Amino acid sequence: MKNIAVLGSTGSIGTSTLSLCDSFPDRFRPVALAAGQNLEVALAQTLRWGPELVSVATEELAAAFSTRLREAGHTGTEVVFGTAGTVRAATLPAVDFVVSAIVGVAGLEATYAAVLAGKTVGLANKECLVAAGDLLIAAARQHQVALLPIDSEHNAIHQCLRGGRAEEVRQIWLTASGGPFRNTPLADFASITPAQALKHPTWVMGQRITIDSATMLNKGLEVIEACRLFSLAPSKVRVTIHPQSTIHSLVEFIDGSILAQISVTDMRLPILYALCWPDRLDATPAPGLAFDLAALSHLDFAPPDLDRFPCLRLAYEAASTPSHCIALNAADEVAVEAFLKGRIPFLGIPRTIEQVLCLTPAASPASMTEVLAADREAREFAAETIART
Repeated sequence: MKNIAVLGSTGSIGTSTLSLCDSFPDRFRPVALAAGQNLEVALAQTLRWGPELVSVATEELAAAFSTRLREAGHTGTEVVFGTAGTVRAATLPAVDFVVSAIVGVAGLEATYAAVLAGKTVGLANKECLVAAGDLLIAAARQHQVALLPIDSEHNAIHQCLRGGRAEEVRQIWLTASGGPFRNTPLADFASITPAQALKHPTWVMGQRITIDSATMLNKGLEVIEACRLFSLAPSKVRVTIHPQSTIHSLVEFIDGSILAQISVTDMRLPILYALCWPDRLDATPAPGLAFDLAALSHLDFAPPDLDRFPCLRLAYEAASTPSHCIALNAADEVAVEAFLKGRIPFLGIPRTIEQVLCLTPAASPASMTEVLAADREAREFAAETIART
């Protein structure tokens, strides 16, 4: 039995993880949940699983949640809140495996604490490696902790790399659906609405990651994440538009061989791979994970258009400078929120990011405190930039 902490339990990755716990109740048991603000879903999860600890966003929500549990006749679950509560969930002594799925840098401190506590971590939060990749990788090596990617693309690369040695890799290819605007005329980008940008053609995800997919900033963050996870230069991490999302990513070896990972577009599969690594588990109890080879009858690939998706270009430019990676992610988070609220247009997202990067000096933060300070400064730059538009 593997005891799991799910950071971001009410989001898409969290609920997919818990569905696997339902499918394999003799293999996985959630003992700690970090649920944020969605008390209704958190309540159902707590009553279903009876975890030792649940963390919510604020003290007020914790009080309300405790009342809801008492009214439901549930006892035995400790309720905590805030960043400190999420850290508690990630480092609970009973936890064997931490699923890090909180969007943005909100999950960074808890993920870092989990590594320092010697927990195996499944990373669905790419922002952790983008903002503090060097620190996380160094800590994982020091504490002999496995960092296992749950993002479908990096999970695919992780699987393909089992087919060869690191020195045999020529380059890796991250596939991208291209989002909802891969064929939209550039002249129409100025009038793109939040409703249009939230209609992803392949995946069902949270709002920020869906907008990031529409701008391809999400793929840019994945480029940086791949550089950190697999110790590769940005020039060895390529992106290809693959609208079918059937091939999740590829590894090209120096002899010309290419290994691709192919599966259904269901996040339960990469989560299950990470939970079971280095083994594989028969997925029969989790219906829907079998792949239909007929889906390979038509596959398209194309290079990304960096004029159409300047956020991807900005990510490549930032990839080698830690402080610019932090600023890239922070500025995007602020800009996406402003776009969703109608304060800036769709094209205002890359403009905001570029201006913040210009204001950010090159640096390599040496501690988590410095990383978080750089993140706050970039957010302030972004807010000021948006206020001037």
